[in-house]
Amino acid sequence: MEFTSRLKQILSILLKEQEAMPVKILADRMGISKRTVQRELEAINYALKDYEVSFMSKTGVGVWLEGSSGEKERLLTDISSGDNYDVTNREERRKRLILEILKEKGLKKLFYYSSQFGVSEATISSDLDAAGEWLSRFGLLVIRRPGSGITIEGSEENYRRAIRAFINENMDTRVVREAYENVDKTSSSYESLKRSSIGQLLDDDIMMRTRDCIMGMENARVLTLTENSYVGLIIHISIAINRILKNEVIEPERGWLEGADEDEDYRLAKDIVKELEEEFEIHIPEVEISYICLHIKGAKHEKIRVEDKNIIDIENKEIKQLVNEMIDTFDADKAYLIKQDDEFIQGLLAHLQPTLIRLQYGMQIQNPVLEDIRSHYPEIYARCEKVAEVLQRYTGKRVPEEETGYLTVHFGAALVRLEERKEKIRKVSIGVVCSSGIGISRLMSSKLLKVFRDRVSVTAYGKNDITPFVASKVDFFVSSIPMEQMETPVLFVNPLLNAEDMQKIQQMVYKYERIPLKQKEEDVFSRQLEEINLVAAQIRTVIKYLDFFKVDNRITFEELLIAVGERMSPYSDRRDLIREDILRREQIATQVFAELGFALLHACTKGVVRPEFAVCMTRDLDAYRDPYFKGIKFVFIMLVPEDENLKVNRDIMGYISSMLIEDYEFLDIAARGNQEEIRSAVSRNLKKYFNKYLSELS
Repeated sequence: MEFTSRLKQILSILLKEQEAMPVKILADRMGISKRTVQRELEAINYALKDYEVSFMSKTGVGVWLEGSSGEKERLLTDISSGDNYDVTNREERRKRLILEILKEKGLKKLFYYSSQFGVSEATISSDLDAAGEWLSRFGLLVIRRPGSGITIEGSEENYRRAIRAFINENMDTRVVREAYENVDKTSSSYESLKRSSIGQLLDDDIMMRTRDCIMGMENARVLTLTENSYVGLIIHISIAINRILKNEVIEPERGWLEGADEDEDYRLAKDIVKELEEEFEIHIPEVEISYICLHIKGAKHEKIRVEDKNIIDIENKEIKQLVNEMIDTFDADKAYLIKQDDEFIQGLLAHLQPTLIRLQYGMQIQNPVLEDIRSHYPEIYARCEKVAEVLQRYTGKRVPEEETGYLTVHFGAALVRLEERKEKIRKVSIGVVCSSGIGISRLMSSKLLKVFRDRVSVTAYGKNDITPFVASKVDFFVSSIPMEQMETPVLFVNPLLNAEDMQKIQQMVYKYERIPLKQKEEDVFSRQLEEINLVAAQIRTVIKYLDFFKVDNRITFEELLIAVGERMSPYSDRRDLIREDILRREQIATQVFAELGFALLHACTKGVVRPEFAVCMTRDLDAYRDPYFKGIKFVFIMLVPEDENLKVNRDIMGYISSMLIEDYEFLDIAARGNQEEIRSAVSRNLKKYFNKYLSELS
């Protein structure tokens, strides 16, 4: 029996459930209507005829499967094998065809593809015409040879451009990153990826080994890549290695090697190739260094260094002239004022560096908010199309609309700042929400404060902290997790706050800066007094019980968790809770930050009865040796009890999180390994927190 893709989904869900599932919930899980599920269920008994598994249903209860564990396992194995997709979906089928052509450059006959996709040769022939149109955009020709088959012709450069474009158009970088940073192959991210078009192009072992190689280098240029650029680099290299392992010849096009300066990016590419050659025990052609270097140069970074010459030099007369011409073209009347905006100039220069590389080599870039930019800022976008013409004349290359969209963001922000100078504005209150209110929300808060500075006040909350009283004090929330609808606006964002997220937040800040503060009807003075006393008491507790301990530098991560549990509680059951809760948080997203030099192990747990802050270092004050720690020297532990003071304790610990990131002097103090010095430093910072807390009440 051939299972439909939807029936496979239904069976897969039911096989993993131990109890009956209402059809409505099953439909919601699949993202389709209840009626569609019921229609699929009509054929389920016939589909199961070769298995000793029975489909059961009961009105008011739901549907489920009955059978032995062995038979259920056999059924699950059968429906999990093969490539599940809807053959009637023409767009998806054509994507798969392009993918097959890119994967296998050799000759294939129409019959091969029609058999593989389960459609007629006439249908495949029509699909091939559409695939040929897409490939021709990158200088690749699909050649049909009567009696022989179908092959692809084009240069290595164009072949690489086509693969990169296919990845950009069909890749969800978040899913790819989650899938390969979570080694659990039963995770939803991994299963979703392997069902996707791009998932068919990736080799699991090569992807994971490539990622480990590159991240193990701990190079700042790699660590600061945006998610799209980071995942794109890993995939780009993995595909190349896969071809080398298959003994496919990579054409040594000398044009890529000529004029390649031995700069920082080129040296990084050489180092990456050296690591990969050792890992995979292969020889990687020299041309691959140029391809990797080009990818790095054309990548976008979360952080741009402007104090040295790693970005385009503003003193370069040619670049100066280009920037001035772009600004004059955008708005001749306001050009002088825009040129005085240092933030805009540095931002545009930082953006131009990879942009010019991308234009020179015809590299694709994604802009997920392009349509929103066009619809919300049509006038600015139209002006930036003129700016793009300036770039086109300078480079001699066509400027894609995606690049024009990013120019619109930069010039639009400059106009916003011009308007701000004219209007009376107020400070905007932002609430940042994550599941715990301690870790990710604090990192998000730090980034917002660095970008918006004194334009905003930022407070971190756990999801359960959001009460009507809290909402009344906040202009809008920024959340990395799903939340219930509420009167106060909520922006849902990536925890790393990418460019799209920052643009949305910028718009909200701009809006609320110009709206008068909400009038409070409730007298909260007595409640404030109670809260002040509580905050003071909890701060005293943190300082009084601050702990410092040392461990052997060869300790593993698992052994460290055991040591933490023993240090924090005398009771074995609570030690287990502490260890399990920290580990559960670590499995969501690692809290070992190599770029910051420390790990921040934190959790809300029933294993402690008071807020706990501890510092753990090695006995020789050197780095931890276990590779899991990525060469860090400090492990900070923050535990918050799950009690009625959860919100206050989270705020205090959250402030300490910010201190670890922003107070470089504290890490110097910690490095000396003196407990009283550490206690004094924490005390000084919490005094600042308490004064800030009091000032915000007034």
